[in-house]
Amino acid sequence: MNTLGREGEELAVRFLRKQGFRILEKNYRTPFGEIDIVADDQGVLVFIEVKTRRGDSFGYPFEAVDRRKRDKIRKVALSYLKKIRKEPPARFDVLSIDFEGGRKNIDHIKDAFEV
Repeated sequence: MNTLGREGEELAVRFLRKQGFRILEKNYRTPFGEIDIVADDQGVLVFIEVKTRRGDSFGYPFEAVDRRKRDKIRKVALSYLKKIRKEPPARFDVLSIDFEGGRKNIDHIKDAFEV
């Protein structure tokens, strides 16, 4: 992972903790792929993809979570659920972070997509 991505994920973890999320996993990896953050939000298991950019010349960060990426995230999430042997309420969020002009803009998209 590049420096920008790492910085974005660290900022995301701090942001989520301030929002009351309990971080369960960071960079959870399986043979299917990776989920950036797995967290608990008041009893809801949340699988979070973090996308970070500098400016919008390549589009907004959340636009990078395309159909192919969503499919990978779903497979990793199912693998995680099998591992914990539970089926709690769950959702998929995207944290879109833009470092532009020295500012950090965070857009938290809850329930960004469904299984």
